[in-house]
Amino acid sequence: MSNVDITNVERNAAELTPLTPAVFHILLALADGANHGYAIMREVDDLTAGRMRLGPGTLYRSIQRMLLDGLIVELTEQTGVEVEDERRRRYQLTPLGEAVARAEARRLAALVEASRARGLLDPGERRHARGSGRRRA
Repeated sequence: MSNVDITNVERNAAELTPLTPAVFHILLALADGANHGYAIMREVDDLTAGRMRLGPGTLYRSIQRMLLDGLIVELTEQTGVEVEDERRRRYQLTPLGEAVARAEARRLAALVEASRARGLLDPGERRHARGSGRRRA
């Protein structure tokens, strides 16, 4: 991929954020490699310690949207992958999908930093930029 292509992918990725929580979690689950729907649901459950459970409807609607947006690709014999079990469709991140996941992770990291700076996280580390930190009416 040339530098121009990388720049375009990054620009396109930024345009696709913010993501829904379901889409971001699916991208995270696929960041380690291709997987099928049920395994993606289990991985999301593991990643979130059970705090987010993707039901089949949400999962497959999200997957359909992600396929249309070019974030993931279904692995088939036509894509050069031997299909072990035709009942299980396997999905993999595309370069755009990986770039979108990175862009969303950066966006969320900036929100975490803003939350920390405003005392919403790690309250002992709150920065007081102006006076007592109280808002004026």
